[in-house]
Amino acid sequence: MFSHVTIGSYDPNKASKFYDEVLGVLGIGTLFNVEGAVAYGESTGPKTFILKPFDGGTPTPGNGGHIAYMAKSRAQVDAFYATALNLGGTDEGIPGLRPQYHPNYYGAYVRDPEGNKIQAVCHSKDG
Repeated sequence: MFSHVTIGSYDPNKASKFYDEVLGVLGIGTLFNVEGAVAYGESTGPKTFILKPFDGGTPTPGNGGHIAYMAKSRAQVDAFYATALNLGGTDEGIPGLRPQYHPNYYGAYVRDPEGNKIQAVCHSKDG
Protein backbone atom coordinates (compact mmCIF):
# COMPACT_ATOMS: atom_id res chain seq x y z
CA MET A 1 0.00 0.00 0.00
CA PHE A 2 2.79 2.45 0.84
CA SER A 3 5.91 3.36 -1.08
CA HIS A 4 7.64 5.31 1.66
CA VAL A 5 7.34 7.49 4.72
CA THR A 6 9.42 10.52 5.66
CA ILE A 7 10.55 11.65 9.10
CA GLY A 8 11.61 15.26 9.49
CA SER A 9 14.85 15.93 11.34
CA TYR A 10 17.07 18.87 12.26
CA ASP A 11 20.11 16.72 11.45
CA PRO A 12 19.34 13.55 9.46
CA ASN A 13 22.94 12.35 9.60
CA LYS A 14 22.96 12.60 13.39
CA ALA A 15 19.54 10.88 13.52
CA SER A 16 20.99 8.04 11.47
CA LYS A 17 23.07 6.94 14.45
CA PHE A 18 19.77 6.12 16.21
CA TYR A 19 17.95 4.66 13.19
CA ASP A 20 20.89 2.58 11.90
CA GLU A 21 20.81 0.50 15.07
CA VAL A 22 17.09 0.59 15.89
CA LEU A 23 15.99 -0.42 12.38
CA GLY A 24 18.99 -2.70 12.05
CA VAL A 25 17.66 -5.02 14.78
CA LEU A 26 14.58 -5.45 12.56
CA GLY A 27 16.74 -6.33 9.57
CA ILE A 28 16.05 -3.01 7.82
CA GLY A 29 19.23 -1.77 6.16
CA THR A 30 20.48 1.64 5.10
CA LEU A 31 19.94 2.48 1.42
CA PHE A 32 21.99 5.66 1.51
CA ASN A 33 23.34 8.26 3.90
CA VAL A 34 24.39 11.51 2.24
CA GLU A 35 24.59 15.03 3.58
CA GLY A 36 21.08 15.95 4.76
CA ALA A 37 19.32 12.74 3.74
CA VAL A 38 19.18 9.15 4.93
CA ALA A 39 17.06 6.29 3.60
CA TYR A 40 16.28 2.81 4.94
CA GLY A 41 14.53 -0.15 3.32
CA GLU A 42 14.41 -1.49 -0.22
CA SER A 43 15.28 0.53 -3.31
CA THR A 44 12.11 -0.57 -5.14
CA GLY A 45 10.05 -1.42 -2.04
CA PRO A 46 9.01 0.20 1.22
CA LYS A 47 11.34 2.90 2.52
CA THR A 48 11.79 5.39 5.33
CA PHE A 49 13.48 8.70 4.53
CA ILE A 50 14.91 10.99 7.19
CA LEU A 51 15.25 14.52 5.82
CA LYS A 52 15.27 18.16 6.73
CA PRO A 53 11.89 19.60 5.76
CA PHE A 54 11.96 20.80 2.14
CA ASP A 55 10.28 24.09 3.09
CA GLY A 56 13.13 24.91 5.49
CA GLY A 57 10.73 24.96 8.42
CA THR A 58 11.03 23.26 11.78
CA PRO A 59 10.70 19.47 11.76
CA THR A 60 7.91 18.55 14.16
CA PRO A 61 6.63 15.14 15.25
CA GLY A 62 3.01 14.42 14.46
CA ASN A 63 0.47 14.22 17.26
CA GLY A 64 -1.40 10.95 16.96
CA GLY A 65 0.67 9.56 14.12
CA HIS A 66 3.48 7.06 14.16
CA ILE A 67 5.31 4.63 11.91
CA ALA A 68 5.03 0.90 12.66
CA TYR A 69 7.78 -1.42 11.42
CA MET A 70 7.21 -5.15 10.94
CA ALA A 71 9.22 -7.46 13.16
CA LYS A 72 9.73 -11.14 12.38
CA SER A 73 9.59 -12.12 16.04
CA ARG A 74 8.67 -10.86 19.46
CA ALA A 75 12.37 -10.99 20.32
CA GLN A 76 12.98 -8.43 17.54
CA VAL A 77 10.32 -6.18 19.08
CA ASP A 78 12.05 -6.47 22.44
CA ALA A 79 15.45 -5.71 20.86
CA PHE A 80 14.01 -2.72 18.97
CA TYR A 81 12.65 -1.28 22.20
CA ALA A 82 15.82 -1.88 24.26
CA THR A 83 18.07 -0.52 21.51
CA ALA A 84 15.95 2.61 21.10
CA LEU A 85 16.02 3.36 24.83
CA ASN A 86 19.78 2.75 25.00
CA LEU A 87 20.27 5.28 22.18
CA GLY A 88 18.29 8.09 23.79
CA GLY A 89 14.77 7.15 22.70
CA THR A 90 11.92 7.34 25.19
CA ASP A 91 9.24 4.85 26.15
CA GLU A 92 5.77 5.23 24.63
CA GLY A 93 4.58 1.66 25.32
CA ILE A 94 6.57 -1.30 26.60
CA PRO A 95 6.80 -4.49 24.57
CA GLY A 96 3.78 -6.70 25.03
CA LEU A 97 0.60 -8.18 23.68
CA ARG A 98 -2.16 -5.80 22.68
CA PRO A 99 -5.13 -8.13 22.25
CA GLN A 100 -7.47 -5.20 21.59
CA TYR A 101 -5.96 -5.17 18.06
CA HIS A 102 -5.87 -8.95 17.58
CA PRO A 103 -4.86 -11.90 19.82
CA ASN A 104 -1.25 -12.14 18.56
CA TYR A 105 -0.45 -8.44 18.21
CA TYR A 106 2.87 -7.87 20.02
CA GLY A 107 4.31 -4.39 19.83
CA ALA A 108 6.43 -1.71 21.44
CA TYR A 109 6.36 2.05 20.98
CA VAL A 110 9.18 4.59 21.38
CA ARG A 111 10.00 8.16 20.49
CA ASP A 112 13.28 8.91 18.79
CA PRO A 113 15.51 11.64 20.29
CA GLU A 114 13.66 14.30 18.23
CA GLY A 115 10.23 13.14 19.41
CA ASN A 116 9.03 11.10 16.42
CA LYS A 117 6.95 8.09 17.47
CA ILE A 118 7.88 4.72 15.98
CA GLN A 119 6.85 1.17 16.71
CA ALA A 120 7.86 -2.41 16.07
CA VAL A 121 5.12 -5.03 15.78
CA CYS A 122 5.01 -8.80 15.36
CA HIS A 123 1.71 -10.37 14.27
CA SER A 124 2.78 -14.00 14.69
CA LYS A 125 1.59 -16.15 17.59
CA ASP A 126 4.85 -18.09 17.37
CA GLY A 127 6.96 -14.92 17.52
